[in-house]
Amino acid sequence: MPRKAPAEPPPDSLLPLSPVVFSILLSLSSAEKHGYAIMKEVAEAEGGSLRMGPGTLYGSLDRMIRAALVEESGLSDDERRRYYRITRFGRKVLGAEMARLTHALKSARRRGILPAETPHEAAWMKK
Repeated sequence: MPRKAPAEPPPDSLLPLSPVVFSILLSLSSAEKHGYAIMKEVAEAEGGSLRMGPGTLYGSLDRMIRAALVEESGLSDDERRRYYRITRFGRKVLGAEMARLTHALKSARRRGILPAETPHEAAWMKK
């Protein structure tokens, strides 16, 4: 009798994501990338506030592979480079985290902790 694949856990069971995991998933959401490209994009996107060394990046990627959030793509332009891509489950988890953060942001605005959203933010949030 064939073995069934284990059931996928609910995406929100992995929340909240660490800033590193969130940033890696966000980086991979647009395209497959190798490790150095992920580190560079995360540092640029976060304005330099989140810098990952190789140990942090590859340790995180290893844990994310085990959690089925990312996988090696098999693509290679150099024998030393491994490319990674987000999985379908990784996209679900990223979406759940974005929804959680959006809810927190709206809650902070309702309480007056943050200013009301601008028309530009409102338009962006509807996309």
